[in-house]
Amino acid sequence: MPDHLPVVVVGAGIAGLTLSLCLARAGVRVTVIDRAPELREVGAGLQLSPNASSILFHLGLGSALDATGVRPEAVTIRDGASGRLILRMPLGEAMVERYGAPYIVIHRADLQGTLLAAVEQEPRVTLHLGVDITSIGEDEGGVAVEGREAGEPVRFAGCVLVGADGVRSMVRETVIGGGPAVYTGRTAWRATFEAEGFFAQSFRHNETGLWLGRHAHLVHYAIDAGREINLVAAIDDAWNDDGWDVPGDPAQVQAAFEDWPEPVRKLVAMPDNWRKWALCEAPRNTPWTKGRTVLIGDAVHGMPPFVAQGAAMAIEDARVLANVLAAGFGDDIEERLVEFAEGRKARTDKVAAAARRNGFVYHLGGAPAKARNLGMRLLGAERLFNNMDWIYGWRPVEG
Repeated sequence: MPDHLPVVVVGAGIAGLTLSLCLARAGVRVTVIDRAPELREVGAGLQLSPNASSILFHLGLGSALDATGVRPEAVTIRDGASGRLILRMPLGEAMVERYGAPYIVIHRADLQGTLLAAVEQEPRVTLHLGVDITSIGEDEGGVAVEGREAGEPVRFAGCVLVGADGVRSMVRETVIGGGPAVYTGRTAWRATFEAEGFFAQSFRHNETGLWLGRHAHLVHYAIDAGREINLVAAIDDAWNDDGWDVPGDPAQVQAAFEDWPEPVRKLVAMPDNWRKWALCEAPRNTPWTKGRTVLIGDAVHGMPPFVAQGAAMAIEDARVLANVLAAGFGDDIEERLVEFAEGRKARTDKVAAAARRNGFVYHLGGAPAKARNLGMRLLGAERLFNNMDWIYGWRPVEG
């Protein structure tokens, strides 16, 4: 296979941009394609645990991440029925001391903007936006993507195709043969609002808050260098919509928390605008590869956000795949893609299973919730961190 052709990446989100940056730094040319006419990340905040932040800092993005992100001092876990504190887990310097990298919360748009700015400085990366893909093919000469850009027909040839196009991946459904995204039975409501006045509402400065209750839970933390608060409510319901950024009725989310403690009721009443989307997973046991096509990120292992590892797993995928592709594109490339997939699948399956367990445990009520709370208190912060070492302490094998 001619190795002078670039790697073609479909999707310019966190997975695709991280992969492109890693490849460019390794001397590999990349063509990035996205159907959006401009990169405007929707959603709100996300969490970067040390397994992900270490990769981004290694790429030289640490200063940019610290300029817009926040390093929370701790996470407090509270019972949504009584309001009582279950556990306080230190983050901040404790994360750096334990794992060698920080725990950062950041707006998705700020993370994507940081990655995009770095990618745009790389001459080996070519970015094409507003591309409507009409076909994807593969032959002995490599892969080819055809479509239309600004109304004109275009063709992008490459040695490997990477589908990094999200949980509703076109590459997964049309090339790999995987099915459509699967609804989890939960909806995420997200809002951001100015932090001024927030910390007077019974909330401590620079702490991530997690409230656990029957059929719902709530997360809040500061983003935008502390100027805004990101608020996420995950609610059990039957709503399912293809939209990622659908307007939500504030009265509806307030009603879901009307029986919760007063600080929560005040909190969910603060935003004027809510956005919501159905929480979906990629179909389980989706094939990761077919020939010289490979999936990464949510396209292959989109998972519930209940261990805050969706973005982190995508960043890990990107780093590991870049190491594989930087080794060359010889006759064994398909075999090496399969080896990559097998290694990553074992880890992401385990993380996704942990997320599903948390989703169940977070939404308990009554006596089971009391047992959960007692169990967490008895475990304590140190042993809970021990249980997370396999996630947060992961590092890629370089070379």
